[in-house]
Amino acid sequence: MKATIWHNPKCGTSRKTLAILENLSKVDVTVVEYLKEPPTRDKLAQLYKDAGISPQEGLRLRGTDAEERGLPDADNDTVLDAMVADPILINRPLVETDKGVRFCRPQDIVLEIL
Repeated sequence: MKATIWHNPKCGTSRKTLAILENLSKVDVTVVEYLKEPPTRDKLAQLYKDAGISPQEGLRLRGTDAEERGLPDADNDTVLDAMVADPILINRPLVETDKGVRFCRPQDIVLEIL
């Protein structure tokens, strides 16, 4: 099975999710460090749609200026545009497999799509 993780190596939850993926021999993992290689706006919208969450639910608040910018109450397009312009606003990790997409907080949620 193939899995793609949008990963930030500085994030403990992201590291734990990646460890779960790497410890399963049946999983071929692609790691995308989204701060270095941000997803396109269309890809990000697709990930949230497939995960069944809104862009606001995938918005990182801690350690960002998202609240000051009014992003938690903004429309989807505004939030997606902000995330693409400033990827630190993307909360992580997101994992995509053939079985779906999950926002893996907590990290064990990844098991639902393996």
